[in-house]
Amino acid sequence: MPTSPLLVIDSFGDNAVASLIRAHDWSTSSLGHPDTWPQVLRTVTTLILNSKFPMFLAWGPQLALLYNDAYVNLLGNKHPASLGRPFEEVWSEIWEDITPIVEQAMAGESTYHENLPLTLKRKGYEESTWFTFSYSSIYAEDGTVAGMYCACTETTQQVLATRERKNEIEHLRQLFQQAPGIIAVLRGKEYVFELVNDAYQQLVGDRELIGKKARVAIPEVEDQGFFELLDSVYESGEPYVGRGIPVKLRRPPSDELELYYVDFIYQPIRDASGQITGIFIEGSDVSEAVKATLALRESEKHLRQLANNIPHLAWLAEPDGQIMWFNDRWYEYTGTTSEQVTGWKWTELHEPKYLPMVLSTYKRCLQSGEPFELSFPLRSASGEFRTFFTRATPLRDEAGNILQWLGTNTDIHDREIVQEELKTANRRKDEFLAMLAHELRNPLAPIGTAAELLNHSYAEPSLVKKASNIISRQVEHMTGLVDDLLDVSRVTRGLISMQLEPVDISTVINDAVEQVSTMIEQKRQQLVVNTSSTQAIVDGDRTRLTQVLANILNNASRYTPMNGHIQLHLGVHANEIEIAIQDDGIGIEDTLLPHIFDHFTQAERSPDRAQGGLGLGLALVKSLVELHNGRVTAKSEGLNKGSRFTVLLPRVMNFQESSVMGNAIPITDSELLDILIVDDNEDAAHMLSMLLDLQGHRTRVEHRGATALQTLEEAVPRAMIIDIGMPEMDGYQLAQRIRAMPQTAGTVLIALTGYGQYEDREQSKLAGFDHHLVKPVRIADLTSILSEIKNSRN
Repeated sequence: MPTSPLLVIDSFGDNAVASLIRAHDWSTSSLGHPDTWPQVLRTVTTLILNSKFPMFLAWGPQLALLYNDAYVNLLGNKHPASLGRPFEEVWSEIWEDITPIVEQAMAGESTYHENLPLTLKRKGYEESTWFTFSYSSIYAEDGTVAGMYCACTETTQQVLATRERKNEIEHLRQLFQQAPGIIAVLRGKEYVFELVNDAYQQLVGDRELIGKKARVAIPEVEDQGFFELLDSVYESGEPYVGRGIPVKLRRPPSDELELYYVDFIYQPIRDASGQITGIFIEGSDVSEAVKATLALRESEKHLRQLANNIPHLAWLAEPDGQIMWFNDRWYEYTGTTSEQVTGWKWTELHEPKYLPMVLSTYKRCLQSGEPFELSFPLRSASGEFRTFFTRATPLRDEAGNILQWLGTNTDIHDREIVQEELKTANRRKDEFLAMLAHELRNPLAPIGTAAELLNHSYAEPSLVKKASNIISRQVEHMTGLVDDLLDVSRVTRGLISMQLEPVDISTVINDAVEQVSTMIEQKRQQLVVNTSSTQAIVDGDRTRLTQVLANILNNASRYTPMNGHIQLHLGVHANEIEIAIQDDGIGIEDTLLPHIFDHFTQAERSPDRAQGGLGLGLALVKSLVELHNGRVTAKSEGLNKGSRFTVLLPRVMNFQESSVMGNAIPITDSELLDILIVDDNEDAAHMLSMLLDLQGHRTRVEHRGATALQTLEEAVPRAMIIDIGMPEMDGYQLAQRIRAMPQTAGTVLIALTGYGQYEDREQSKLAGFDHHLVKPVRIADLTSILSEIKNSRN
């Protein structure tokens, strides 16, 4: 039967920006109403609106801006006011930077730019960004350039990540080069120098090493046993450790061999398969220490002079451990005199809590004669404690008797701080993941209560419907949180994705109360919610705002005793919406109050507050509220005097509700379909079957791919809903088998799976699926697909 022609705006699709275009007042725009637009403008607009890639076009003398959903995230808080506005007004802060590019496009010259730096002001503050994009001319029917089209993507994070990686690599290279010990990497069986640090280069003298075989680069050690040791390590895979090993080196430009002593380790390097591909050399030039030990037998004075010239703190001790001499570096660092530290008086420079461990280890080494190695703090002349790595080596006579102990203290304080910072960062990551798990559990309480209600056969239909709605909303909320968990690296760097839209705060309050109602009921607390008759609309993310209020209510309940009182008051002001949550719980200490929104901040736990939380909820609240251009405050009169948290959000004025329907499309009796459901999760398969049966379809259920194929030999369904992750034969394999059967050519295949990435959708398409739905499925989406199948048959 003939149909009436569609309006232009009806061809733009059903995405958010398309809906905004339909509702937009075009009377003040230079573009005019979309029905009056030229055909080329309509075509390009339809193209960008149906693209998932960020795109925009600028049309006419004023270059009025049109864009798609994917471009909204790049606009930030400039959306939706940017729709139809002149391009120069929307991006005024970068207009001077991009004017030459715009002029080229309007002159008919297309351009491409990769990682172009731009300073944007789209979130209320200036930020450095980078973009990769192309500008292309759009020609009117008369052949003149009437506008320009741009496909773009923001590369800020990639650019910053690349920059950070370069900095890290350079930092590691500097650490490698500046390491006090000798370091070298030899490649292959012929021991080709691949890397050497400055200390190694200094040891062997100014000679070319990189890319040369060791035997060619340092020929003078050929008969000193080192190459034989390398061969042994390479063949056996066992590392070799040498201490005080003599080596004669010819350091250019001198032709004379010089004697050195080195501590070193030859460590085999293995590839991913475990094969040895080279040797890692690490060690220290201990020539001075060894020569000093030898010189001690001839002249103790000479030894002390030598020790005074090294950069470390150094000392000599009697065989029983009493220190008899310190070098000048020791006195410079500690600010002490010889009388203050000789004997055992040096213990006063140690931090008391570490001293017992130091003395115990030191005395054990004195008895056993083994070298002493330990890290501990020492007090400086200014009173600061810095961490030192201390090594004491026994100096023996020819008979092996200990004559003295030579000790050195090397300052490793800065390195320890870096390591501690890394540990702290790792701990914060773990605590952050724990916090996300905590946030995921919040919706489980109303879901569990609603499921328990549905378990009673005598439940009234109205209660059943209410319980079903609660479960649906909370599952949707949990799905959003799971998406955040999968993208945790982006979240931890402050790149939380916000789905901004007009939101009625009353619905947010209801959602938040649902999440915490179980806890409040268990503690028999009284929650009073005072809302306003005035419409309270904000431009926000409903899930995130629910998370904000649920976190505050959750804290209020947790820190309020049994039978306590909690009050939530919604106030609507001229430009702001105020949500105040007051409790009569334990309150907040004055010392804690200024830090209440910091990460991991919480009051000291006590037995009656065993579930004190992770100290992340309020920090998350502050971040989310600020992302909505709002602010949050906390007040308390002190301990046991309750707390008051106030959230202030910008109010959206002159809001008109959208007429878009949110319910599933009903199916009449004439729309029945034969449907085969294939899912190894029996509960999931049967619940979906029951739901589709209630809608009037005829369903069958199979739990394995092989049995599903057997069923198809008896009867061919109009549609099949297939899980991907199944044993024996997965959904991809099953779809391929079905597509190879002539009798199932007209069967529509719908993938229903927990895998929802772009690669998963592409793989399902290649396997033969017509549609791809992600668990938990939105029934409205499935119903819409089934209606399309019925209509295509009619």
